[in-house]
Amino acid sequence: MSSFEITGGKRLSGEIIPQGAKNEALQVICATVLTSDKVVIENIPDIRDVNKLIDILRLIDVKVERLSADTYSFQADNIDLNKLESDEFCDTASKLRGSIMLAGPLLSRFGKATFPQPGGDKIGRRRLDTHFIGFEKLGATIDYNFRFYTITGNPLNGCYMLLDEASVTGTANIIMASVLAKGTTTIMNAACEPYVYQLCKMLNSMGAQISGVGSNLLTINGVTSLKGCTHRLLPDMIEVGSFIGLAAMTQSEITLKNVGMEHLGLIPNVFRRLGVSIFQKDDDLIIPSQEHYTVERFMDGSIMTISDAPWPGFTPDLISIALVVAIQANGSVLIHQKMFESRLFFVDKLIDMGAQIILCDPHRATVIGLNREHNLRGIRMSSPDIRAGVALLIAALSATGKSRIDNIEQIDRGYQNIDQRLRNIGADITRIE
Repeated sequence: MSSFEITGGKRLSGEIIPQGAKNEALQVICATVLTSDKVVIENIPDIRDVNKLIDILRLIDVKVERLSADTYSFQADNIDLNKLESDEFCDTASKLRGSIMLAGPLLSRFGKATFPQPGGDKIGRRRLDTHFIGFEKLGATIDYNFRFYTITGNPLNGCYMLLDEASVTGTANIIMASVLAKGTTTIMNAACEPYVYQLCKMLNSMGAQISGVGSNLLTINGVTSLKGCTHRLLPDMIEVGSFIGLAAMTQSEITLKNVGMEHLGLIPNVFRRLGVSIFQKDDDLIIPSQEHYTVERFMDGSIMTISDAPWPGFTPDLISIALVVAIQANGSVLIHQKMFESRLFFVDKLIDMGAQIILCDPHRATVIGLNREHNLRGIRMSSPDIRAGVALLIAALSATGKSRIDNIEQIDRGYQNIDQRLRNIGADITRIE
């Protein structure tokens, strides 16, 4: 198990280029299984979760070639479906939640998909009902034998469906299952995150017929086959938000290059509500060094609430970062994590560092800003999941003294070479193997 050792309290300075979007990568890489033609994907991040998914594709005989540092080609012209039930596939796929998104493409193209219970962050209940209900509406049947889910459906038939929740992965899976189905599929209450927008854009370039892209009402006219394409991933908006938080907490001036501003939604504005100054220049964001930042209040004078919501609301993946930024703000903030009931349980580590946080219940925490009157202090802690891990890393970089973060494999799952990139802008961070 690896660790980061951090000496905090240093101001950082420089430019950072966000990596390709992790959540988009997991979807569009799975979509390459929908065709026997070659598909090229650019701007793929070199992170554990994405690399594990690429390994899973190789296990079922997808031809994968690394064309450059961030560009891969995929060709699924000779998939061995029998390998889906192998011990090696089961063991590898069960460690990655993104593996669930192979179900839709395999079902759509081959009429059958087999996969184990997927893993992922332990941040609360993460049910798969939306995926399964969508498959069943298309005519599939689902069986679970305590080891594998087996989904069969040949042929799939288009239909109207109203999703029970605007699940991003559920929407993506149903879209991929529908593109080769017979007839027309209409999806109401579809997730409309940039990841889904990009997936639909890629599928349409492959010959799919999807309309309503970017909205919560999608219409998919099934086609008989798809062709190859070249697709480029968006910059990772979660990285953009994380680095905004890093700049605020460490009183640093950081420029984020080529952020994909039109796909950031409310992210910059939420950090502005916390008092963080953010300036846009073309497609770059500049976060200047700030001695203090003051939290806004609502018009009636009540305490500011930061909460997550389906897109175009504030993404749940940045709630942990917003909470950490509030620690040194002037003012108080109520953080409301609506989606996952275990995602705020890392605040005990921040309290040990000197933060003033009241965990009201599993979904809500009140942060009383320190306004730089007291610095956080370095401690030893462990990363519970990707986003909490980076939030703790930001806290450690702002703290007085040394911190050690264990279980950093969690951070590596979502952030590419984070220690080296932080050292490039002046951070004192060492990886201990």
